[in-house]
Amino acid sequence: MIAYTVPLFLRGRVITDDLVPFATRIGASQFQAPDMSKHVERLPLKSPGQMSDLYELSFDEILDVLAALGDALNFETNTHLQEAYEASLVANVLPAEMLKNSYRVLPPLFSRTNVTEIADTQVGLDYLNGWVPQTLSDGRELRVRAFGSRVLHIPAGNGGLVSAVTILRSVITRSDVIIKAPSNDPLTAIAIARTLADVAPDHPITRHLAVGYWKGGDLAVEETLYQPHHIEKIVAWGGLASVRHVTRYIQPGLELIALDPKRSSTIIGAEAFADDETLREVARRAAIDIGVANQEGCANARVIYVLTGTDAAGLANANRLGELIYRELVRLPAVISTAPRYPNRELLDHVEASRMAEDFYRVVGGEQREGAIVVSQIDEPVDYSPMLSGRVANIVPVDSIDKVTAAVNAYTQTIGIYPESLKRRLRDTLPLFGAQRLTSLGYACSVALAMPQDAIEPIRRMCKWIVDEECDPSFVVPLWQAAPA
Repeated sequence: MIAYTVPLFLRGRVITDDLVPFATRIGASQFQAPDMSKHVERLPLKSPGQMSDLYELSFDEILDVLAALGDALNFETNTHLQEAYEASLVANVLPAEMLKNSYRVLPPLFSRTNVTEIADTQVGLDYLNGWVPQTLSDGRELRVRAFGSRVLHIPAGNGGLVSAVTILRSVITRSDVIIKAPSNDPLTAIAIARTLADVAPDHPITRHLAVGYWKGGDLAVEETLYQPHHIEKIVAWGGLASVRHVTRYIQPGLELIALDPKRSSTIIGAEAFADDETLREVARRAAIDIGVANQEGCANARVIYVLTGTDAAGLANANRLGELIYRELVRLPAVISTAPRYPNRELLDHVEASRMAEDFYRVVGGEQREGAIVVSQIDEPVDYSPMLSGRVANIVPVDSIDKVTAAVNAYTQTIGIYPESLKRRLRDTLPLFGAQRLTSLGYACSVALAMPQDAIEPIRRMCKWIVDEECDPSFVVPLWQAAPA
């Protein structure tokens, strides 16, 4: 059964020709979209020179358009967003209230204040608006400007925010952008693009945006499109399969900016057990880090290291914390977290096996597939820790911080830490092992766009940093004078 149609948004036009069926990621139904092999030649610009209209815009005009877009992205009145929401109910694993909230939070993202902050902190307004002068020590005069690129985005589909961020970053940099819609969030980017066309028809920003769907690995599309004469950068979110389709095309002139999957964790110091009130507050914060969006994000906590020690008293503290975290987890409002719609059956089997191994684990909850806290009775995570999802987390008591640093690697994104004094002690050490973001416990999933992501600055990387160089022989020694006679 065809559940919905994913049109091609082509630089202001909505195309629904040449429709072919695709399977949803959940597999319960199908959707249809234009056969991109018949439209791929129309996706890229005919010439990079066509981007010149973006440089005739002042940044104030860009801010005006984005602010108008944000105002129009009102879920209650925007039929494009409502259609995207209905499609997500079929295509996405997240429950209805959570998906609806992911659309309701979009308008502030495009406010003048927020966009200005992101642009200035991540690139620099002076570099976006013109040539920034600098005199080097050898006397040469530099003028540097950040130019946009012809960019292909392959965003993740875990909520509408990712599609919005993708479009926002592209507009800030004055890029020409093609977005491959994800199968588990097929219409959000298109809904935002169609809203942009409503508020700014035939505007340069609208003319430099294309959104469509094709199956990753479709050679008929990718061998044509993924070429340096069409695109200069590919921003790819997602797992190994998503990135593998891309890496075969990377060559001089075509750069990959990979926002690949990460794992996040938590470190809780002994100070959490100072008194019952403190412990309950820590449990509440840890539950938030686990439960937001049903633990589907890279930033969610999965393994929680607690510096309790592994003696009898330490294990008792770890078990008590597990009980309190579980209690807070199942109390979270539906807009933040619910029992998962599609729990991982293999993971649930592992949890049940852990329940039977009482010498090694204590399992709190999980009988109704609502989520569970597995408390290790040894200083090791469960051997299925990479599978932790659907509000299932693992508490690991340790005697020293060395056990924690040994578990940090290049796949570690966010570490929520309590208390702040412990974070300050660890902030110069954990990055050496691979940690990319250290934050206060309870804020792992509260992510600001005006900061680096995955230890890089994606918006800065999307830009081309162009140099206008002036060398006056009176100040800069010319090579023809420096050469030996």
